[in-house]
Amino acid sequence: MKRGFGSDNHSGISPEVLQAIAAANVEHALAYGDDEYCCRVEELFKEYFGRQAKVYFVFNGTGANVLNIDIMCRSHHAVVCADTAHINVDECGAPQRIVGCKLLTVHTPDGKLTPELVKTQLHGFGFEHHSQPKAISITQSTELGTLYTLGEIRALADLAHEYNMYLHMDGARLANAAVALNCTFKEMTTDCGVDCLSFGGTKNGLMMGESVVLLNPLLDDGVKYRRKQMSQLCSKMRFVAVQFEAYLKDELWRRNAEHSNHMAHLLYEGLKDVPQVKVMYPVQVNSVFAQLPHDAWHKLLDDYFFYDWDESNNVVRWMCSFDTTEDDIHHFVDAIKKVVSR
Repeated sequence: MKRGFGSDNHSGISPEVLQAIAAANVEHALAYGDDEYCCRVEELFKEYFGRQAKVYFVFNGTGANVLNIDIMCRSHHAVVCADTAHINVDECGAPQRIVGCKLLTVHTPDGKLTPELVKTQLHGFGFEHHSQPKAISITQSTELGTLYTLGEIRALADLAHEYNMYLHMDGARLANAAVALNCTFKEMTTDCGVDCLSFGGTKNGLMMGESVVLLNPLLDDGVKYRRKQMSQLCSKMRFVAVQFEAYLKDELWRRNAEHSNHMAHLLYEGLKDVPQVKVMYPVQVNSVFAQLPHDAWHKLLDDYFFYDWDESNNVVRWMCSFDTTEDDIHHFVDAIKKVVSR
């Protein structure tokens, strides 16, 4: 498959990650996380997120998000999220089916919740006929490629805690956000009052496996049993753990995210003066959302794979990856200019 711009999930695996997997593929090791590799990486997570942090490895992002929701909520609870949130659009109803709770979705112009928007859903407390709001879920960076500032995250955490709720962060692209904001993971999560985190790496060079990071120790009650019940307990967990070790230890996460972010900005720079192309949101991380003539983007699909985002308005999404090259960008920009000028 030719390198396209469909998803950062389409990229390969960082060589450092493959090397780490191969290095762990020796002798035997205890299963289900009781091995030396997992113990070592758990300590690394504490260095990145704070001493109170507890990590639980899972198979995928859906597993991470749903396990986090299950930790925070019971079936009579509700989670407030943006209508564009991955848990609402792309989890195939997993939170509702597995946890049984309700999602209270809010329309946003840029994929970001605000305290004012969340407050529209904070009612019916103590009324047994209504699902009880128990958590706020935000995505950093958002599904529209926009970013919450640290102050905005703190404001949402304060609101959640004021109402005896929790704040969950979907961090599938947390590395891209940290690079763009020039902050640490801890500054963007623990220090802002985030209670639990879905921390991903497959969009930034890992092969598979994601993690649930509990930042509020009060949530760490029976989580290992809940993970098992959700079929998210990996037997040969060392091969997930060593990927995160390679990812975190020498800041591979940063190098990969800096590159993919830079590629998206390079794409934007190549298109910003093309009158037939309208970039819809600020280009802050590794995505570009653009509106262009319907026939043009369909013609582009003959040579490059990418997804439509809002077909009714001719908006598409272009994602850059850690292995996207400058030549990839230049050729793609040339192709776009060619099809829109016809």
